[in-house]
Formats: sequence, structure tokens, C-alpha cells
Amino acid sequence: MKVYHGSYLKIDNVDLSQCKPNKDFGQGFYVTKFRHHAETWATIIGRKSKVEGVVSEFEYNENKFTQFICKIKRFEKYDGEWLDFVVMNRDENHPSPAHNYDIVEGPVADDKVQNKIKPYLEEKISKTDLLEELKYHEETHQICFCTLNSLQTLKPVGETPASTLTHIGEPLLEKLMLDKEIDEQQATDLFYNSKTFAQLADETTKLYQKPWQEIYALLKQEMEGGNPP
Repeated sequence: MKVYHGSYLKIDNVDLSQCKPNKDFGQGFYVTKFRHHAETWATIIGRKSKVEGVVSEFEYNENKFTQFICKIKRFEKYDGEWLDFVVMNRDENHPSPAHNYDIVEGPVADDKVQNKIKPYLEEKISKTDLLEELKYHEETHQICFCTLNSLQTLKPVGETPASTLTHIGEPLLEKLMLDKEIDEQQATDLFYNSKTFAQLADETTKLYQKPWQEIYALLKQEMEGGNPP
């Protein structure tokens, strides 16, 4: 999935320590699948910084590799669970981090939404009434990468990432399941805990540039008692 981040400068390397706490989904690096939303934010923050805003583009790899290494939470819409989660994360008195997810995805509590949440927190409107109002809010989207682990799934567009390995994994796992007569979870555990995968994840080996069949041959050699070269 192509995702975008609006800022006052181009982002190539994400430093989570520079990310502000007490945001919707906690401290982390935020992106959106809507480029026009990132462009709007880039314009706003660029003006504040007296520079021209910049939109950085990334590729977010959503597949079995991501699911294997990351704990992920998704909110499909504005609902009670989303509201409680946002309120918890925005509470400066709540211990931080407020959750243990690597990646959180869902709607944005933008200025308009925050203006609606405030009366709710002041107990001037009910949660039911607030959520009813949010049904008519325009569609928004954000993904928060909360941990160093999660950043393995996010690469700047134009870079040749080792995470290309995530595209290799699909046919390799299918072949492994057939040959070993095991289920998907067993195949996933076997592959991602192998020395072959460790080499594949190491960009310096350039192994990710090889066809998946060649990589599978190395994995098979490892499973039969040999060591990958």
C-alpha cells in the first residue's frame, strides 16, 4: 500500500524519539493512504515553519511477514472502541505508552472530531450522540507505526528495500506447505526462524534480489541439514 506523510521536510529515516506523544494512537510515525490529506497537512505545517511543505511517500507492506513480526490493531470506523482508545492515548495523565501494539490503523480525530469529543469529555453529550454525529464525518485514515519493529514494514518509495522479501514469502510458503505437508502457521514459523530468512533480511547479502525458487532451494538445503552458503 502506498502511504504518505506530510511535513516541513522530506522523511527518509524515521526517528520515533522525535515523534510527539499523546496523539490519537499514541507516540509514533503517522501516515495516511490519502495523499490529499498529507498534502493539506504539509501545507499547514510548512506555513508554520515558514517553508514549503513536503509529502514523503512510502510503501507499507501488508502481508504475512508484517502479521508475523507485528501486533496490529485496526479500527474500521468511528465507534465506541475507537473513541475509548483515542481518549486513552490523548490523556496526558495516562502512563505512556498506553498500549502495546506495533501498528494501529483507523480514522483520524482531526480538529472537527476533537471539537465534538470535547463536549463528550465534559459530559455534555453522551457517547451514543457523539458516535451518531461521527457517522456523517468525511472518511479519514491514518496508520501509526509505534515501534522500531513496525518500521521494518515501511520503506521510502524509490529505495530498494530488503522488505522486498515480503513479496518472496508468499510463493515460498505455499511451496513449503506442499513439500512438508504442514499448515500455514507451521510453514511461517519454520521460514521466519530459519538462517535462510536471516540472510534474506540482511540487505548486504543481496539475497532478496534472487528468484524465490533459488531462495527456496537454500531453505530446503538448510532443512535437510546443510547450511545456506
